[in-house]
Amino acid sequence: MLASNSLLGASLKLASALAFGLLVAASAARADELQDASQLLKAGQHQQALERVNKVLAEKPRDPQARFLKGLILTEQNNTREALAIFQKLTQDYPELPEPYNNIAVIYASQGQYDKARGSLEQSIRTHPSYATAYENLGDVYAKLASQAYDKALQLDSSNAGAQNKLALVRDLVGVAPRASA
Repeated sequence: MLASNSLLGASLKLASALAFGLLVAASAARADELQDASQLLKAGQHQQALERVNKVLAEKPRDPQARFLKGLILTEQNNTREALAIFQKLTQDYPELPEPYNNIAVIYASQGQYDKARGSLEQSIRTHPSYATAYENLGDVYAKLASQAYDKALQLDSSNAGAQNKLALVRDLVGVAPRASA
């Protein structure tokens, strides 16, 4: 996985470009360009990585691996609107791949849209039932939803000891907020 960053603060994880690369065959020259872009992304050189990926996309605009890597770079640059559009288009063009759904979920979760994140993770799991990252992220989303529910219960009844204890457990479990790794 690429170096982790703090998108959500605890454990939602972006799918790895490397893992995605194993799913999609690539020519040697294009693979070298994408590998270089991936290394630049790991090194925090987002603009240079984006330039490399855009070079590949200029020649092969539908290349799924390059598009996916561009989505990762844009996510790292906090350009979530464009990253989300890229991942969504990948799910339309390659609905059998779980990673774009997972990354859509990470973006939704970072925006506090946990129901949308849950739906995207469930789709990721339907496409690849043994995709552990999506299951882990789904657990984090459920924990966040549970935290919100316990908060609401305490707003309605601040003396509810059961809700207080459960909220404390959930907060200990997920920490302050989930983190993302690419």
